[in-house]
Amino acid sequence: MSAFQDFGPLSERRRAERQQKRRKRLMIAGASVSVVLIVAAVGAAAVLYNKPKQDSDSSKPSKSHGGSSSSSASANAKDYHANSAIQALCEATDHQSACESSLKKYIKPNSQPKELFRAAVTAVVDEVDKAFERTDSIKTDDPSVKAAIDDCRELHGYAVDDLNNTLGAINAHNLNQLQKQVHDLKIWLSAVAAYQQTCNDGFPEGELRTKMQTTMDSAKNLTSNALVIVGEVSSLISALNIAGVGAHRGLLEEEGEEPATSSFHEDGIPSWVSEQDRRTLLSRAANGLTPNVTVAKDGSGNFTTISDALKNMPKKYDGRYVIYVKEGTYQEQVLVDKNMINVTMYGDGSRKTIVTGSKNYVDGVKTFQTATFAVVGDGFLAVAMGFQNTAGAAKHQAVALRVSSDRSIFLNCRMEAYQDTLYAHAHRQFYRGCVILGTVDFIFGDAAAVFQNCILTVRRPLDNQQNIVLAQGRAIPYETSGFVVHNCRIVPDADLAPATAAIRSYLGRPWKEFSHTAIIESDIDGFIDPDGYMPWSGDFGLKTLTYTEYGNKGAGAGTSKRVNWPGFKVITKEAAKTYTPADFLQAGEWIPKTNTPVRMGLYG
Repeated sequence: MSAFQDFGPLSERRRAERQQKRRKRLMIAGASVSVVLIVAAVGAAAVLYNKPKQDSDSSKPSKSHGGSSSSSASANAKDYHANSAIQALCEATDHQSACESSLKKYIKPNSQPKELFRAAVTAVVDEVDKAFERTDSIKTDDPSVKAAIDDCRELHGYAVDDLNNTLGAINAHNLNQLQKQVHDLKIWLSAVAAYQQTCNDGFPEGELRTKMQTTMDSAKNLTSNALVIVGEVSSLISALNIAGVGAHRGLLEEEGEEPATSSFHEDGIPSWVSEQDRRTLLSRAANGLTPNVTVAKDGSGNFTTISDALKNMPKKYDGRYVIYVKEGTYQEQVLVDKNMINVTMYGDGSRKTIVTGSKNYVDGVKTFQTATFAVVGDGFLAVAMGFQNTAGAAKHQAVALRVSSDRSIFLNCRMEAYQDTLYAHAHRQFYRGCVILGTVDFIFGDAAAVFQNCILTVRRPLDNQQNIVLAQGRAIPYETSGFVVHNCRIVPDADLAPATAAIRSYLGRPWKEFSHTAIIESDIDGFIDPDGYMPWSGDFGLKTLTYTEYGNKGAGAGTSKRVNWPGFKVITKEAAKTYTPADFLQAGEWIPKTNTPVRMGLYG
């Protein structure tokens, strides 16, 4: 298990609100029950839950409401402290009543202090189970609804896994250790929120979808509460300086990567080597890859399809399982399932080794299932491969690549489609040196994803459409999700370039209420509308989204005419640092181990 500092990509406004709430809570706690209550709020004072008996009669029940016996006073004091701990912990949540009732349901008088945090997650487990299981009770002959129910069953399994990860981490660590795990806990809980939302989004618009949203609301609220509560471990331990633990100690040093020179690319390959050869060299040499199996369409490898190579993976394998996919176009729908952990897959170049498909929404396939290539198993690494959905603009939602894999990396890859090209669904994701092409919302989802040194190419949509690069889907403000575009180029495709005056193109729009993006140190071409961003529908999300820009250049980088929404800001250099891989993904613990080139900090 990795140790991460506590970081949540909240806006400055929300940070200030949270800090104010914490200060208020600490002041109230100090005045009412002194430091005992504060310590209870972070689960650091077991005495509140294991208070010794005052005398031999202390276990007897009180005989009257107004009794003054020592046993009654002792019991009341005990109840008061336990309730106060819960109240203090729930005060910062958005759903305080639900928080208090759910914690009280699982907390017992003899519970260990850490039980407060376990209880918050256990409440989510129970409520998520109830919400997803209700989909099984739906009786229907509608193929569209049946497909949505099937997706929900699959997503429920993913949610259970992440909740088990969260509970496992809480069980395995004491409070001081747990504060180093906060980033992991919040990533897993954020993914649970994404799964809930994805389940609901799969149902057709109408009464059934509205009912499903109502069914999911309770689980969503408890997930929101749990995200706040696990975040309180670091902030309150830091405030009290318990055991000398600090909340924001830097666990990683900035990488100190040197800028590229005129003689060499920053990955160390000479600049005179062609771009295609450089990608091939990276795929084979830079990562020191030795394949366990080879896929080749011509029969020269171990398998002729990627799916067969995955199907024949060992059930248990120590280290990385490496699959080399030779040059060729592979027409298949591939799934790297949740049991396929630490898979590395590399090809002969993103325009030579191509996985292609054409499933799409217009033909009756749910967006979630249109993906040509889907990755769920954690630790996935793809190098020098291409992923396509060739359905075309007229077929609307048609995903080339869907990624739910935690700590996944895509290096020198190409994702090509029109609407909804890349579904960055959940967890931590890093894209380096990739080319991503599309039209409407072509990078969407609720992952914590950083795109570094990538080319985001906007294609020509249907004549009645507008282009949007980013449609980030954070539905709860405390999630650690968001899209970061770092040192990238945002350019028009050759087909779009002549029509940029007639077809508007935008950097993003709020798919969900708390949509979160940052575009930093990137080159934005002049075809991007000066507004920068467009609404989703009416004023939905415009007051709650978080859209930031810093240090961009190019004809489309000017911010003087950007939207005047409360959540859009041009941020400072210090604020921009929180969006770099080191802070946003806590990347120092996992990306360098794969030999993937990465800039941990800012370039300038």
